Formats: sequence, C-alpha cells, structure tokens
Amino acid sequence: MSTLEIVRLNLLSPMVLSFALGAAAQWVRSDLKFPDQIYTVMSIYLLFALGLKGGVALSDAPFAAVAGAMAAGIGLGVAIPFWSFHILRRLGRFGVADAAAIAAHYGSVSAVTFIAAIAYTQGIGRPAEGFMPAVLAVMEVPAIVVALMLAKIAAPGGGTDWRAALPEVLAGKSIVLLAGGLVIGFLTGASGYRAVEPFFAAPFQGVLCLFLLDMGMVAARRFADFRRVGPFLAGFAIVMPLLHGALGVWIGGVAGLSVGGATVLGVLAASASYIAAPAAVRIALPDASPGYYLTASLAITFPFNLLAGLPLYAAFAQYLAGGR
Repeated sequence: MSTLEIVRLNLLSPMVLSFALGAAAQWVRSDLKFPDQIYTVMSIYLLFALGLKGGVALSDAPFAAVAGAMAAGIGLGVAIPFWSFHILRRLGRFGVADAAAIAAHYGSVSAVTFIAAIAYTQGIGRPAEGFMPAVLAVMEVPAIVVALMLAKIAAPGGGTDWRAALPEVLAGKSIVLLAGGLVIGFLTGASGYRAVEPFFAAPFQGVLCLFLLDMGMVAARRFADFRRVGPFLAGFAIVMPLLHGALGVWIGGVAGLSVGGATVLGVLAASASYIAAPAAVRIALPDASPGYYLTASLAITFPFNLLAGLPLYAAFAQYLAGGR
C-alpha cells in the first residue's frame, strides 16, 4: 500500500471524520455538546474494553515478545521526558515548572490516540499485536515521575513534592481501568472474554467515533489559546512527535514487533497525555501554565497525530520492514 493510499484511508476513516465534525461544530458555534456524564461513560468504556482485550491477548502471548515490547515502552517513557525537559529549558527558555509540566505530557501517552492507532492499523490490514495495551499501561506513569523528579532537582528550593503526586497518578481512572482490565482479561483468558465480547467488541468502534466527535469540539476550543503557546512551543508540539514517533517505530522493529506493532509503538512515543499528566501536574506543579501544556498537547499534537502522524508512522514502519 502506497503512502498516499495510507493517508487517504486515514483522512476518510470514520474516526478522523468524527473528530473533524466535532471541530467544525465548534467553529460554526453549534449548540452540539456532550454532557459530562456521557463523556465519562465513554472514556470508562473505551479504556476498560481496551485493557480487557489486551489482558486476554497477554494471557496467550509469548513472554519473550511481551517483555521486549514492554521494555522498549518503559525505556521510551523514561528517556523522552528527560531530553524534552532540557530542550524546553535551554532552547525554549521555559521555567522549571512549565518545562517539567510539558515534558511530563509528552513523555506520557494518549490513550485516545492509541485507540485510534489500533483501529487504523487494523484498517490498513496491518493489525498490531494484541498485547500492545499492556505497553500503553506501562508507559503512562514513568514519564510523569521522571518529569517531576527533574523539576525537583532543577527547582531553586527543591520544593516540588513529587511523592504527593504519585498516588494521584496511580489512582487515576486511566491507570485503574487499563491495569484492572489487563488483570481481569489475563486471569479469565479467552474463554472468560467470550461471555462479554458482544458488549466490549462490537460497539467499540461506534463509541470511539462518538468520543472523537467530543474530542474534536474540545480541541477546537483550545485553538483559541494558540497565541499563548508561541512559535517555539508550536514547533515543539509537531517536530518532537515526529522524532519520537520515528524513534518508537525503529525501536519497535528492533524489539521484534510487526509493522502494525511498530506503528503503534511509534504512535505511543509520539503522543502526549491529557488525562493522567494534567492530574499529576495540577498537584505537583501548581505554577505551571495550563495554557502551555494543554494547548500544546491537546490542540496541536493530538490532531496532528490523528490527521498526519498515523499514516507517516505507518509508512516509516513499512519502509523499515522492506516494503514501499
């Protein structure tokens, strides 16, 4: 499949078009709005369904294949916030709190972008390994911890209480649902999953479309904050995901992942968190500006990865595997 064909399939997928519809609805000032309770229910469903399916796949996966992928994910989760923090401090001239907050978001991962990547690789006939949700789960927390530790070390008074933020991160709904789903799926296996498969498998794509419709509206609202981000951070929010995505794809190939698995690992490395990271940053780095880290991660990186990043990472994975 050519790169142009991959781009066409991505742009015309129901997920991306749903995201675009949400953004358009916000721009034309439509009264379309999801109640907060509906958003919560959809996010719980998607995260738990993803963890459950990943746990089932993990129960049947060879240990060597899983261990390599998870080690690659943890390594990326530790390394990315480290160099992101120093780039933001030295080149972007950001303060300690803002640099650490942004680094935490870009080192951690976006579950929604991951879900879209899983659907996308299936759509192009290159499905990722079923245990990739386990990689998502182990990548979410280390980057946040590393970023908060960097802030503690670099702060003049050393006053960042990272230990107060860690329980909040571990108890966050994304970690609980993903990790809990993985454990349940792993313990029950395929035989147990068959009893709930009609509920967690068939409606998944439809719920994802509705969720991305809502995320399109949220991202469009954040575009108004673009002036506060500045040209350096706007460039950072696009260039760094490209570099991280390419690195993730390459490491995925080295770890023995398929084209689809390497693509998804690249997407994870390229994505930026806007669920777990804000919860930690709000407690540990109260002086950090949401206008920086939320605008960059949600209004720039998230739509960039959804619209352009997915086909680029897939094409690179295909190239490294010896395809066109």
